[in-house]
Amino acid sequence: MNEAPRAPGPASRGREGAVAETPCYAALDLGTNNCRLLIATPTPRGGFRVVEAYSRIVRLGEGLSQTGRLSDAAMERALQALKVSGEKVRRRKVARFRAIATQACRIAVNGQAFVNRVANETGVKLQIISPQEEARLSVTGCLNLLDARHEAALVVDVGGGSTELSWVDLKGGPPGQAPPIRAWLSVPIGVVTLAERFPEGEAATEAWFRQMVEHVKAEIAAFRRADPLKPVFEADRAHLVGTSGAITSLAGMHLRLPRYDRNRVDGIWMSRADCDAAAADLLALSAAERAAQPCIGPERSDLVLAGAAILQAVQELWPCNRVRVADRGLREGILLSLMSERGRPRRRRRRRGGRRAP
Repeated sequence: MNEAPRAPGPASRGREGAVAETPCYAALDLGTNNCRLLIATPTPRGGFRVVEAYSRIVRLGEGLSQTGRLSDAAMERALQALKVSGEKVRRRKVARFRAIATQACRIAVNGQAFVNRVANETGVKLQIISPQEEARLSVTGCLNLLDARHEAALVVDVGGGSTELSWVDLKGGPPGQAPPIRAWLSVPIGVVTLAERFPEGEAATEAWFRQMVEHVKAEIAAFRRADPLKPVFEADRAHLVGTSGAITSLAGMHLRLPRYDRNRVDGIWMSRADCDAAAADLLALSAAERAAQPCIGPERSDLVLAGAAILQAVQELWPCNRVRVADRGLREGILLSLMSERGRPRRRRRRRGGRRAP
């Protein structure tokens, strides 16, 4: 079992004893493209040790941008993955479990009905979270990848149906606490929606790729609340943190790995030139050649260039030379949040009239 890197801050030992007696916590993220589960136990120094991980590409948002609905086939794929996840959680007898759903369920007209169906058929109670909470959890999951030698960081969480951007002030806030998020933005463009809007055709071309980049830039450029941090980025006193399957695939290409290795990808630094070179290498490949790449595979081959376009759009608008790759995000943020609540008394709901619920 691998120990996840620890979030900054004081460790809290609580009542931890032997690993076998330490309670398990579980986090599930049902996105537009993936269903991901992580089960872990807390460690004495404030981090966690992974007990079990599960991930399945379900493409829940397939066709959603055209129809406004989750399709029957997509819901069935997701249900099968959620049934597996629910069984793993029950088998581990987790102490706390939080399951979230993001953009696909947020915007689909039948999103809430699907969430209700999931609860009835699998026992997994999904919570549809807001884009703001999604951004906050992504930052929490990536906290110890932020380089405090810089003045600011932009955490870019590229999902299947949306992209969350969080501008973090690395020199602000009280010492010993997580740095504050000065601005955040959610744009309704992810790798699935962008790939569906700009079909690849017979071959990937630079002109087609440029169309995707400009489309994403138009969505982000109108956002002005982060403008006070522009000089910091223009002076190269900031860095990006990129979290998504597409960005980790780019990193794997950059490293020329014979197979994907999270331990080698998570936390590595890439330069702007490295990112551009990896995107250019992808553009030079046919769809079949991309599918044969060990760090991409057939399930992500039609999406990875959309992810590269989103990253390039952000880099052109918020220039900085360093990008840190994160093979982590929402699940890790949920786990750290759940574990930080250990020992706190839970609030009990009051009935109308002021009486406490039994």
